[in-house]
Amino acid sequence: MLSFSSLHLPPPKPSLLSLSPVPLCLPPSKSLIFTPRIKPMTTTTLSHRLQSTCSSATKANPKNQTQNPSSYDLKIAIIGFGNYGQFLAKTLISQGHTVLAHSRSDHSLAAKSLGVSFFLDPHDLCERHPDVILLCTSIISTETVLKSLPLQRLKRNTLFVDVLSVKEFAKNVLLDVLPHDFDIICSHPMFGPQSAKHGWDGLYFVYENVRIGNEENRVNRCKKFLEIFEREGCKMVEMSCQEHDKYAAESQFLTHTVGRVLEMLKLESTPINTKGYESLLDLVENTSGDSFDLYYGLFMYNRNVLEMLERLDLAFEDLRKQLFGRLHEVVRKQLFGNAESRKVVQENYSKGHLNGAAALSSSSKSVRFQGSAQTYKYEAENSSCSDDSSKLKIAVVGFGNFGQFLAKTFVQQGHSVLAYSRANYSDAAQKLGVSYFSNADDLCEEHPEVIVLCTSILSTEQVLKSLPFQRLKRSTLFVDVLSVKEFPRNLFLQHLPSHFDILCTHPMFGPESGKNGWNRLAFVFEKVRIGSEGSRVSRCDKFLDIFAREGCRMVEMSCAEHDWYAAGSQFITHTMGRVLEKLGMESTPVNTKGYETLLNLVENTAGDSFDLYYGLFMFNVNAMEQLERLDLAFESLKDQLFGRLHGVLRKQLFGSSDNSQDLSEEPSDAKFSQNSAALVSSSLETLNVENN
Repeated sequence: MLSFSSLHLPPPKPSLLSLSPVPLCLPPSKSLIFTPRIKPMTTTTLSHRLQSTCSSATKANPKNQTQNPSSYDLKIAIIGFGNYGQFLAKTLISQGHTVLAHSRSDHSLAAKSLGVSFFLDPHDLCERHPDVILLCTSIISTETVLKSLPLQRLKRNTLFVDVLSVKEFAKNVLLDVLPHDFDIICSHPMFGPQSAKHGWDGLYFVYENVRIGNEENRVNRCKKFLEIFEREGCKMVEMSCQEHDKYAAESQFLTHTVGRVLEMLKLESTPINTKGYESLLDLVENTSGDSFDLYYGLFMYNRNVLEMLERLDLAFEDLRKQLFGRLHEVVRKQLFGNAESRKVVQENYSKGHLNGAAALSSSSKSVRFQGSAQTYKYEAENSSCSDDSSKLKIAVVGFGNFGQFLAKTFVQQGHSVLAYSRANYSDAAQKLGVSYFSNADDLCEEHPEVIVLCTSILSTEQVLKSLPFQRLKRSTLFVDVLSVKEFPRNLFLQHLPSHFDILCTHPMFGPESGKNGWNRLAFVFEKVRIGSEGSRVSRCDKFLDIFAREGCRMVEMSCAEHDWYAAGSQFITHTMGRVLEKLGMESTPVNTKGYETLLNLVENTAGDSFDLYYGLFMFNVNAMEQLERLDLAFESLKDQLFGRLHGVLRKQLFGSSDNSQDLSEEPSDAKFSQNSAALVSSSLETLNVENN
């Protein structure tokens, strides 16, 4: 039975009134703040740390040293020989250590293939007097397994080591159960079979020497065990178990939570994956292999994680408030902006523009996918881009960061570039070799062959309507580069004269992700309306060739198809980035690869304005559905956690007389979420559960 000491009171829930549209800087845990000691260990520093009286070894990395193998030999017994136990055993054997194993399940065949001696009876194993007992059990079963071991059959100074993902719980259990003359190391290799399939080099190994005897042989044994991981290139980090759990609540638990939420959405690769979305797919793949028991153990046995879950919940709710608050403002302006407000709303609704949502034309209401997206097989090397006839006169309308980013490449390829913007970017234009116009009439009278709209999503309609079309050539090609596609497509078709050509595009990159070149980055486009004359077809191809020559992956697909994929990839990516940004995430001394992915995601999305994110939400008809699915997935995950927690408490309260479901099963008909959390918290408070 799980003891009450493993259950912890949740911190007070922050008031929703404290939320604001600005990024949340929620208060950290009230636990003491420690300064971790982080340094790659050499044999010398480790020997000094352990107060060894042995002579110092060389300072070189032990992995690259020529050592006497017998000086490193240990007899190590692995308790719990599942996937992780076998994963560690493989390296222990490769380093020449003697490895024994015991598990409740029969893994004798796996042990034999690895060169490990397997014992079904723990008495037989303990009578072999291993130097080290390595506990590779699940978090939930650790206490039961430890109490079942015949400790009296071991040598009295045996070293016990755990490798659990939570450390305060493991430390307390080992101190409570083991006799005082046994040595204890609490460790956490922050990697597993998936993340370390190419080796352990550069991966974190966190440990605390909880109790090591002063005798030289016991000090040396501890040193020899830690050097197993040091020799493989691990980054050795010594910190207290309390420190570890404080950092892990943010890095490890948060990573697993995001991974599990996204897994519930059943994310799939799309033809237009962004780098951010690719990282989320990788995160799901890395976390989906772990059992729910592991995730539940991270939640149940780390006192800091309930606060982290609560903060994540509040951050997501705050983002929803920002979106719907902005939406509310738009509706109010439409309703009460002028005397004819109701008439305007009715007209806008009939045209599909209510709330600024993407106006779907009757043609776009047809089947969503009319054939799969196809890579545009444009042979840039076969085009005559080197001769002057291939050069275009391109006008960039909206000369902010993205307009300048595109203009730089246009100029480098020899095209003549003009620019116009409401703000004065004449200095930036001059540096790039671009002719800048502060008056739209002046720009249009230059008769550019292509108008590239680089405006924000929100301002596109206003800017388009303000252009003096009558001053342009009648066959001018209009191109947009917005992150949503049905919205500009319908704007162009509605407002541009019928003799203008239309190309809707989305370069799936920007100044940050494209700073090292555009090679293999996706460029999505639809030829919405291109005249049949050879000159107009050629002009469109010349414009597309700009991106093909830079190595872009050219993807031709309909605007409706783009928005369907983008809602599931781009909008989800930006949503997760903004939610995590509100948590004020910071790098820790023990970052996992998954947590690094989340930090990079925040960095990549934090530079984008809220207007861009709001535009992705407002002008993609599929975005609302994705937001709701994300909300439901998060609620479902909380239901699983609190449902399981409720079952633990109920079993402790009523014991075997309760005919409820086994704790390994989640209640099928109960919804727990916040109400359940409050109920469990209240019950624990009533019972005066001790907070370790």
